[in-house]
Amino acid sequence: MFMRLANCPVRAALDVIGGKWKPVILYHLLAGKKRFSELQKLIPDATQKMLTQQLRELERDAIVARKIYSTVPPKVEYALTDFGKTLKPVMRELCKWGDRLA
Repeated sequence: MFMRLANCPVRAALDVIGGKWKPVILYHLLAGKKRFSELQKLIPDATQKMLTQQLRELERDAIVARKIYSTVPPKVEYALTDFGKTLKPVMRELCKWGDRLA
């Protein structure tokens, strides 16, 4: 018996972490928290608008946490949440698989 597509766990996962930039953002956050400007430098092909949108979606889905410091100029850092950290083994395996393609 086949699963209905709507109940597919892979689809559920990809709805949260799929897309062109989310996996790349997660890859860079595996190493630790990053400021927005650091992420921009690490992912130069992503526009500021797209990076902001993807980070907001990851934050909405409780994968990434945003911390705002009340400094001048304002400082914002992004880090994986505890829930986001559960993706580490998945991301590591994806990296291993990607290395085989390179």
